[in-house]
Amino acid sequence: QVQFVESGGGLVQAGGSLRLSCSASGSTFSFNYMGWYRQAPGNARELVASISSGGSTNYADSVKGRFTIFKNNAKNTLFLQMNSLRPEDTAVYYCNAVGLLSPSWGQGTQVTVSS
Repeated sequence: QVQFVESGGGLVQAGGSLRLSCSASGSTFSFNYMGWYRQAPGNARELVASISSGGSTNYADSVKGRFTIFKNNAKNTLFLQMNSLRPEDTAVYYCNAVGLLSPSWGQGTQVTVSS
C-alpha cells in the first residue's frame, strides 16, 4: 500500500502563504485522482483540492482562487500552494488518493493561521 508523508506546514499570519508537499512511497499512477484534505478540531476531514491523472483540478469553494494543487509525476510528489491564508484555514492537512474505500492516512502537516 502506498504511504504518504506530508510536510511544509507551519504558523503563518493571515494573508500569508505556505506550500505543502506530499511524498509517496510508491507510484501514484494507479490513482485517477489525488487530493489534499484537511481536518480542523471538531470537524470532519474534508477534501479541499484534487487533481486527476491528466492534470485537471477541482477545489472546494472555500479555497477556490487561493489554493493551487499541482504535482511532479517524476518524483511522485504532490503539492498544495496556499495563498491569502485565513484563520479558518487552520487545520491538519493530509494528502491521499481520492475515492478509496479504506484509505491509510499519514501524520499530516499542521497549518496554523493567526489573525
